[in-house]
Amino acid sequence: MKLLATTSAAAIALATLTGAASAQTQLTMWYHGAGNAVEAEILNGIVKDFNDSQTEFQVVIESFPQNSYNDSVVAAALAGNLPDILDVDGPNMPNWAWAGYLQPLPIDQAAIEGFLPGVLGTWNDQLYSVGLWDAAVAMTTRQSTLDKYEIRTPTLEEPWTAEEFDAALEKIKASGDFAYPLDLGMADKGEWYPYAFGPFLWSFGGDMVNRETYDTAEGVLNGDPALAFGDWWKSLFDRELVPGTSQDMAAHDNGFQNGDYAITWNGNWKALPYLEAFDDVVFLPAPDFGAGSKIGAASWQFAISSKTEHPDGAADFIEFAIQDKYLAAFSDGIGLIPPTKEAAAMSKYYAPGAPMEVFYDLSEAQGMKRPVTPGYVVEALAFRKALTDIADGADVADALDAAVDEIDTDIERNQGYGH
Repeated sequence: MKLLATTSAAAIALATLTGAASAQTQLTMWYHGAGNAVEAEILNGIVKDFNDSQTEFQVVIESFPQNSYNDSVVAAALAGNLPDILDVDGPNMPNWAWAGYLQPLPIDQAAIEGFLPGVLGTWNDQLYSVGLWDAAVAMTTRQSTLDKYEIRTPTLEEPWTAEEFDAALEKIKASGDFAYPLDLGMADKGEWYPYAFGPFLWSFGGDMVNRETYDTAEGVLNGDPALAFGDWWKSLFDRELVPGTSQDMAAHDNGFQNGDYAITWNGNWKALPYLEAFDDVVFLPAPDFGAGSKIGAASWQFAISSKTEHPDGAADFIEFAIQDKYLAAFSDGIGLIPPTKEAAAMSKYYAPGAPMEVFYDLSEAQGMKRPVTPGYVVEALAFRKALTDIADGADVADALDAAVDEIDTDIERNQGYGH
């Protein structure tokens, strides 16, 4: 009798728990990081904590390979099958918002106070997405290399001038000590080109599109500053200061550690292998080509879809996920930049005195978003093609004019993208 009573009590308890679980509203979340075990462990932990913290919503993750993620979202949008929560690469967010895939993010503004600007995705003066990290690029070299060739160590306050940078590359090349004085990462032919090389154009005073009106690239991608940038860009390859477009990815990934390159233009996600290889690595700001030293900003961010029937619940999850302890956890796990000073102080790589602290400072001081427009998707492709063609020997003016024509045709075809 006692056993029967105990069994009945357990059954009632189980039924109660099952009823509570079934009462939770399920929120689906799509993520681009399939195959990354570290990211998955951290994100799954955040989801579990959120699900355990309340009884109204239950988030369920579905992960996709990064290479096919965007196509999956577009296909789902066309079929009307978007999830409740999704992540989006920062520069693509305006296109998805304009296309109707996303809706504004209703979270407490106090929750994002003090965040790095690059992790906040806005379109038409409304917040649509928030990132759990940012990324930054630096001129990475060894202090012993700078000392050997008597090259000044630049600072945030006083970066290399265009003349200093050019003289440093020429001096290193003349030594014959390296296959190339500088690695730009020409092997990485995706979003790297506009993200990493766009800041050089901006520093010359040009851009991919007129950011005041967003209605044309004429005069900004083929004006005098842009032409000066193009001439400099072409000269890097003509003078064999950098590897060309035939560089393979292994050479980009390992060339600096192997001693093939004196300086590498790369992101904080590559910093740990460099620090493991050398004890005198320095991460330096981009050169100032006349309009200031600049780097790219904005990485992957969380957003809510236009199709979710529970925007408040989806926003609750995102607001839960951007707690400093989770921002620090992602930073510790994948090496990217925490979006707040508080999270940076909690992290092992970006805390005061930590080896990658400088990247937070670079992101805060120099980070600049790629053009915030739905047309960026086409602008990025046109810019990448122009830079590839110029590196392969094309005429600078012709290549930039062709890019302008492609961008302006796209803007006109889309009736100005709502700007």
